[in-house]
Amino acid sequence: MVDDSPETLCAMAALLQGPDRQVVTVASGEEALRCLLHGEYAVVLLDVRMTGLDGYATAALIRSRERTRQIPIIFLTSNNTEVDQVARGYSHGAVDYLFKPFAPEILQSKVNVFVELAKKRWR
Repeated sequence: MVDDSPETLCAMAALLQGPDRQVVTVASGEEALRCLLHGEYAVVLLDVRMTGLDGYATAALIRSRERTRQIPIIFLTSNNTEVDQVARGYSHGAVDYLFKPFAPEILQSKVNVFVELAKKRWR
């Protein structure tokens, strides 16, 4: 999870924790890119609006690397609900785009699908 709001990271980590996964939280796109160099990830939850590298720039860099280009990205935002901004997210490789506030069950369900797919891929 990548978000520059510590409160959001804490709440989402609590929501997504489980015995079958390790939830990694970082506060910037730069930190996310460093983490992605060292480990396997089932999905990236990426805030669109952050200081420094925004979500779009971070997604573009994730997609530009051979090692990380196949990791699913779900954009999360409380802004940028216009169709052109959502399309921009998909053009940067998003598999989904959720608007805050979102129903916790929906986020859990989407993440669970990608975790299960990753488990099968890693076997």
